[in-house]
Amino acid sequence: MASIKPFLCIRPNTEVAHKVAALPYDVFNRKEAKQEIEREPKSFLRIDRAETEFSDEVDTYDTRVYAKAKELLDQGIADGTYVTEEKESYYVYELIMQGRSQTGLVACASIDDYMNNTIKKHENTREEKEIDRINHVDICNAQTGPIFLAYRAHTVVNEIIAKVKQDAALYAFTAPDGITHNVWKMDCEKDINEIKEAFQEVDSIYIADGHHRAASAVKVGLKRRQENPNYTGQEEFNYFLSVLFPHDQLMIMPYNRAVQGMNGLSKNEFLAGLEKNFVLHSVGNLPYEPTEKASFGMYLENEWYALRAKPNLREITDPVASLDVSLMQDYLLRPLLGIEDPRVDKRIDFIGGIRGLKELERRVKEDMTVAFSMYPTSIVELFEVSDAGKLMPPKSTWFEPKLRSGLFIHKLS
Repeated sequence: MASIKPFLCIRPNTEVAHKVAALPYDVFNRKEAKQEIEREPKSFLRIDRAETEFSDEVDTYDTRVYAKAKELLDQGIADGTYVTEEKESYYVYELIMQGRSQTGLVACASIDDYMNNTIKKHENTREEKEIDRINHVDICNAQTGPIFLAYRAHTVVNEIIAKVKQDAALYAFTAPDGITHNVWKMDCEKDINEIKEAFQEVDSIYIADGHHRAASAVKVGLKRRQENPNYTGQEEFNYFLSVLFPHDQLMIMPYNRAVQGMNGLSKNEFLAGLEKNFVLHSVGNLPYEPTEKASFGMYLENEWYALRAKPNLREITDPVASLDVSLMQDYLLRPLLGIEDPRVDKRIDFIGGIRGLKELERRVKEDMTVAFSMYPTSIVELFEVSDAGKLMPPKSTWFEPKLRSGLFIHKLS
């Protein structure tokens, strides 16, 4: 059973929410973050990526950067850019992309649920990325980017959220990237209690996106527990900011691959090697997007190919080994192209499906040799891997649309 609690939210005032709302900190490099802040000075990215306030000589992880983030957050609260609610509430957050809607519950999840695996993971995290967000959360004394969680849809939660959405929205705006964001406040005690009780019936919650932010939030909470040995478990540092979505509303996009070089193989040798485990045929110059599991597109020397895994590969039942990203790695990238560890090999790049297949063609023409379009991992596959206590290969899922940072802030004390 999951402990999902309402919280005392700090949020932008309604007049500036559309300016404050920012894509997650990790979708930008430093140069891109600076450009985005120049475009919109009120963007929460100023706080999430406070190194943009300094010259490029100042390291991204310099202690001054985190101090500046806290200064900017405190300043925004003081000048009324952000308001502090007087009552603990949940929020309902709807994102609409190309006519498709997904609606989540903004709440705080328990670090104990994370540690006892009620909140399940499917990715490893990297220490250096954790340390950055640990410092940001700890020094700002606030969680600013919500963790994207998923759960198996629950009728009671669905009904309450649908009812709340009939009220006037707190925020309603369309961002420059075309994504519409609608937010409602849920502060009715009856609704809050029924939501809490409903999640007591939920056995498992899954991290869809934000493994590093979740791990960092938990480590800050454990640090605060050490600093406060008489903690009760009810303090805010025992919880982390989340948006929880029912599984049947989520869309996962493919995470495509591109590789530089052919590992010493000629084109003909490479194609012959493919035929050991895949049936392939040329589809000419029309970009090929797979339409079913265990099928792939490939772009090589200005030509697209359709690949389909042979029956023996399609009969694999292990939840990790049967993933399309695993079939690609285990039966193509490693044996033919020599990509032993895709986490560190500089010859491979991963391209989010949001960029489209033309991006694969561009990369092959500019700096890569061959590119592969993937069929997306399903949310059911993600659940199966997590339930088995296993991990997905790197870059298995690309969730869209992305949650915005800055709309909801959770203070730790």
